[in-house]
Amino acid sequence: MTETPSFCGPLAIQRPFDLADGCLVATRFAAEALTADAFTTAGIALPPRLAAAAAKRRAEFLAGRLCARQALWQLDGRWQAPELGEDRAPRWPQGCVGSITHTHGWAAALVAPRSAYHGLGLDAERWLDDAEAARLARRVLTPAERARLPADEAALAVTLTFSLKESLFKALYPLVGRRFYFPDAELLSWHPDGRARLRLLGDLAPAWPAGRELDGHFCHWQGQLLSLVTIPAPRPDH
Repeated sequence: MTETPSFCGPLAIQRPFDLADGCLVATRFAAEALTADAFTTAGIALPPRLAAAAAKRRAEFLAGRLCARQALWQLDGRWQAPELGEDRAPRWPQGCVGSITHTHGWAAALVAPRSAYHGLGLDAERWLDDAEAARLARRVLTPAERARLPADEAALAVTLTFSLKESLFKALYPLVGRRFYFPDAELLSWHPDGRARLRLLGDLAPAWPAGRELDGHFCHWQGQLLSLVTIPAPRPDH
């Protein structure tokens, strides 16, 4: 097997969520320590469209792919990283679904068999402060979400809404085949125990009409917010 480049720390299995059929691998990385031979050392190809990208973007991409490859190997023994599609989304191996996230020197990938899940969305975010949350709220929150924003937890709620909508997009985009945006969904409720509920506000596909609701999950993990949206595969008797 190939080596882990020096800019990246150990690749470790982590369990922030109770996902029996999935595998999450995470790492810390230092973008400023990315070397010219990091992709070669890792045995992962640098996509041509990222050849001229900033070191930070290349480091994020490589750290995420290293996590994804390790997670796939843990899941079913396949030693491969998902390719970058024309739409910039990961192309997961047949029979698998997954999601990659990175923020401020931390990267993670979650994978699971397609027999268990049809979609996974994982997102990590730094907690916003009050000023950042106020600036972001108008772009991320619908009028109804802004109306029920708790005054004493506004920054938390905006961070949570932003992250859960990012996770929702990652989970649903491969299924609906089209991009959608923050106004196309709303966070209906969230609870301190990590449960959340989202609702679609626009028709994304025949199976995903406006009004359909989905469960979300979140937790405080290693100093940041981590959110998850899963699309379970239908049971055989349904």
